[in-house]
Amino acid sequence: MKLRSALLAATVLAAPVAAKAELVSGLYIGAGVGINIMHDETIKSVAYPNLGIGGIAVGNNARLQLDPGFAGLVSLGYGLGNGLRLEIEGDYRQNKFKKLTSNAFGQTARAGGDEKKYGGMFNVLYDFDLGSVMPYVGAGVGYQYAQNQNTRFAGQSVPFAGFPNGVSTLYRTNAGDGAFAYQGILGVAFPIGSVPGLALTLDYRFMGLAGSRTVNYQYFASGGGVTPGGIATRARIKTEDDYNHTISFGVRYAFGATPAAVVVPVIERKAEAARTYLVFFDWDRADLTNRARAIINEAAQATTKVAVTRIEVAGHTDKSGTARYNQGLSQRRAANVAAELVRLGVPRNAITTQAFGESRPLVQTADGVREPQNRRVEIVLR
Repeated sequence: MKLRSALLAATVLAAPVAAKAELVSGLYIGAGVGINIMHDETIKSVAYPNLGIGGIAVGNNARLQLDPGFAGLVSLGYGLGNGLRLEIEGDYRQNKFKKLTSNAFGQTARAGGDEKKYGGMFNVLYDFDLGSVMPYVGAGVGYQYAQNQNTRFAGQSVPFAGFPNGVSTLYRTNAGDGAFAYQGILGVAFPIGSVPGLALTLDYRFMGLAGSRTVNYQYFASGGGVTPGGIATRARIKTEDDYNHTISFGVRYAFGATPAAVVVPVIERKAEAARTYLVFFDWDRADLTNRARAIINEAAQATTKVAVTRIEVAGHTDKSGTARYNQGLSQRRAANVAAELVRLGVPRNAITTQAFGESRPLVQTADGVREPQNRRVEIVLR
């Protein structure tokens, strides 16, 4: 009774240690929404196949400007438990065309419609475990299809390709083209302690499409001395420099995650020769965290500084679950602590282990109650 009272008093006096988030281990899903900002796209060449005109090099002065737009991401991944994660990502981005600036198409042409990109990426990421937050970095490769939907450019052209000055032009399409894509990822996850496995995320992604894309347009030209009735033909426009900056807010859920154990060191009992160390476990867990190992190491070090005749390791549980299951759980907890003491150099024959299940609670509760102070292993140095 004296020992139990001393342990309870020490538990109350000891400073609580906040539970730290665990690295993702196993299957997880994620989703995010945000904003996508695009660099200006460069028009490299324009061809008019029906008129027998090949690709006309336009040069870097021809650029498509797009407004910031929407981005959406979903992912399915697997965490290896050591910080590494592998995931498959599906994404969607949409930006509105703002204007076209080009000496070939006219100084500034009106633009309309959207560029919609969607595809899949394979990402490799690494989490840095800082406890309450988890920064992460990553890189990915995949394929993206860029579709120009209801896209149109209208303006007045200056002389090029034999067309006279002052021609009114209109380019219009619903086509697109795809390309190999690559991306880099920087982010941070904020674990939600009350829901194991759940985390809020904030990340930045730079995604680029490799090479160039060629899209077929309908082309109309009228006025300025063009054949009466104008010209209606097909134009083939080649673009490149599809670079995207995506900032997204999201949520991630890891299946099967449980909160890390909360470990509280017990103040030594000055009134008795024995020294007691107390390690608390999370519900239905028997594994040791880094903090738990530190407490056990303290007990192991103490055996070299004072005369110890025996070391008692006793496992306990709360009153949730069946008595039979709890007996086994308390045995596993005691066995893990004893094994760690042996690993630290304590002779195995000096250690005795006992498992009391739910029969010796530190705090009296009704049956079925999950009481953190009852989920413990007592290390007593005699």
